Amino acid sequence: MQASLWCTNSREIKATFDGHSQAITDIRFSPSMLRIATSSLDKTVRIWDIENVHQLLLNLTSPGCAVRTFTGHTTSVMSIDFHPKKDLICSCDENEIRYWAIKNAGCVKVAKGGANLVRFQSGVAKHIAVVVGKTSICWDSSGERLISVSEDLVKVWRVDSMGKANCVHELSVTGKRFRCGIFHPCYPSLLVIGCYQSMELWNMAENKMMMPIEEPVSALAVSTTSGLIASAGHNDNVVKLWK
Repeated sequence: MQASLWCTNSREIKATFDGHSQAITDIRFSPSMLRIATSSLDKTVRIWDIENVHQLLLNLTSPGCAVRTFTGHTTSVMSIDFHPKKDLICSCDENEIRYWAIKNAGCVKVAKGGANLVRFQSGVAKHIAVVVGKTSICWDSSGERLISVSEDLVKVWRVDSMGKANCVHELSVTGKRFRCGIFHPCYPSLLVIGCYQSMELWNMAENKMMMPIEEPVSALAVSTTSGLIASAGHNDNVVKLWK
């Protein structure tokens, strides 16, 4: 199974990362944007090097180089995330959460209790959000707010310095089935919500949905640098960029 690196300008594949023997479950860029991490049903985590970009600049497709492979999980690895400030990566399966030192490829901590999704707090990185079940989560760029999305409910949480979360906004709309959500990269009061049958904006200040697009969405990602939003459909194998 493989992952692909796309150029958002040319919309061409610039590198491929092939090595997992089963499906990839999660993929994350490092804070420096020079490495990619993937987790897989094959019980491994891999770190891929994209620092050597001379072939990419020549518009050649380059095979990614796996610089680290982490083994130790006894069941499928469901999610991963890079620590924003340390040489550390976190991974989870249904039984435990593992913390790995990237430089020496060693496991430095094992926390009992499984998860389906892990995300380090943006910016200050004092906390980590852990999800059990089908809920989707996403931090804002400041690390002060967290969005959680289940099929019938969207909540926005404000997280204090001690890690206590208070719900500050809540959205529940009859007939909607939510899948994922992100904070808009340019407008802090807007959320982009991916639904089973549409993609919509939620204005938190006015508590209303706006600009529905008939576009079934299974996953969303955002670039705070370019302001681009990426959406993946759940039945057409297509990724789209929005601005």
